[in-house]
Amino acid sequence: MTSLRRSPEKIRLPLGFSFSAVAAGIKVSGRPDLALVESATGATAAALFTKNRVVAAPVQVGRASLLLTGGRVRAVIVNSGNANCATGRAGIQDCERVCREAGNLFGVPAAEVFPSSTGIIGVRLPSEKIRVKLPDLMAALSASKRGVLAFAHAIMTTDTRPKIASVRFQAASQAVTVLGIAKGAGMIHPQLATMLVYLFTDVDASPRELHPVLREACDDSLNCMSIDGDTSTNDTVLLLASGASGARVKDVRTRNKFSAALTAVCQSLAEQIVSDGEGVQHVIRLFVEQATSREEALLVARTIAHSLLVKTAWAGADPNWGRILAAVGRCGVPIDPSRVQIVIGSQKVCRNGVACAFNQQQAHRTLAQPVCDIRVQLRRGQHSVRFLTTDLTAEYVRINADYST
Repeated sequence: MTSLRRSPEKIRLPLGFSFSAVAAGIKVSGRPDLALVESATGATAAALFTKNRVVAAPVQVGRASLLLTGGRVRAVIVNSGNANCATGRAGIQDCERVCREAGNLFGVPAAEVFPSSTGIIGVRLPSEKIRVKLPDLMAALSASKRGVLAFAHAIMTTDTRPKIASVRFQAASQAVTVLGIAKGAGMIHPQLATMLVYLFTDVDASPRELHPVLREACDDSLNCMSIDGDTSTNDTVLLLASGASGARVKDVRTRNKFSAALTAVCQSLAEQIVSDGEGVQHVIRLFVEQATSREEALLVARTIAHSLLVKTAWAGADPNWGRILAAVGRCGVPIDPSRVQIVIGSQKVCRNGVACAFNQQQAHRTLAQPVCDIRVQLRRGQHSVRFLTTDLTAEYVRINADYST
C-alpha cells in the first residue's frame, strides 16, 4: 500500500507568473492572510465554481468578470479569514472595490483582477484592510519558489500544511510547466469545485481550449473525493495560462501531454487535501467496480463515503462491512445484493452479499493504517471509479464546533 502524496512536492515554476503574500489583519492570529499572483502580460483563463446555491460575493464577481473579459486575467487576489458570503450587496461592493483598486495599480480594468475569499460566512469583508496592503503585495511579487510558498500559506484556514504540486513536460523543443496550489481541509465534497484551487501553466491556449481540459482533469481527481459531504459557498478551481512557453495546445500531442500533466497535478492536490482533512486519521481509497456506468459508480461511492456509521467505523478501524453493504443498498441504484462483494485491503469480507470467512485482526490492522484500500464490486457492468474519502473523528467535531470562536 503506497502512501498519499503530501506537499511540498518539488516546486516547478511556470513562466509568466509572480507570487506574493502579506498579513492584512483579517485573521485574528496575525498570520499572512492576503495573497496575490500576477501574470505580467496577462493570462487566459478557465474556471469551475461551486454548485451551492448560496454563492459568495467573490464567486459572483469572478464569474461575471471572466464573462466580461472573455477569459482574460491579469491578477488573482485571495484573502483568507473571511468568506465574504451572505453579506448582501455590500459584500459585492467590497469585492468590486478591491478589484478596482488593484486594477488601477496594475493599469488594467477591474474585471481582469480575479477575486477569491475563504473563511467565516456572514461577516462583512474588511476591504479597507485589503486595499491598504495592495502596494505591499505588489512590491513583494516574486517569480520564485519562496513566493509560491508564501501564497500557499496565506490562503490556508484550517489546513495544517500547504498543498502544492507541479509537473514539467517537453512539447517539441519547448518545456511546459503546470503548477497547482490549493487549500482545503473541510467542507470538501465533489460538486466541482470543492475548494480553492489555482492552476498555472505557461502553455499557449485560449479559454475555449482550456475549459474542456480542466473539466477532464477534475473529473477523476477533485471531483472524486469527499471529506464531510459539505459543499462550500466559495469554492473555485481557476486555471491560468500565460502562453510564455510558446507551446500551443492546438497541437494534438501538446494537448494530450498538457491534459495528462494537469490531471496529475489535480490528483496530487486531491490526495493532499484529503490527507489533511480536519481530524482525519485514516484516508480511504474506495474503489467501486463493475457498475453499469461511471455515474452509477460515483453515486455508490458517495453514499458510502457520506455514511456517518461507515465513517465512524473507519475511525475505529472496525471492519464492519455490513455498514458498507447497507449504504450500497440505499444509494438508489437497483443493485442485486446477492452479487455484491466487499474487499478490505487484500481480504474479501463479503461474498455474494453475505459474510465470508476472513481474518478480523488482519482487517483491523489494515484499516488502522493511514491509508486503506476498500473495494466494492457490484457485478453489474464494466465501469469503475476511484474515490478518496476519510474517517470521521472527534477531532473533526472539535475543530468545527470551535471554528468561529
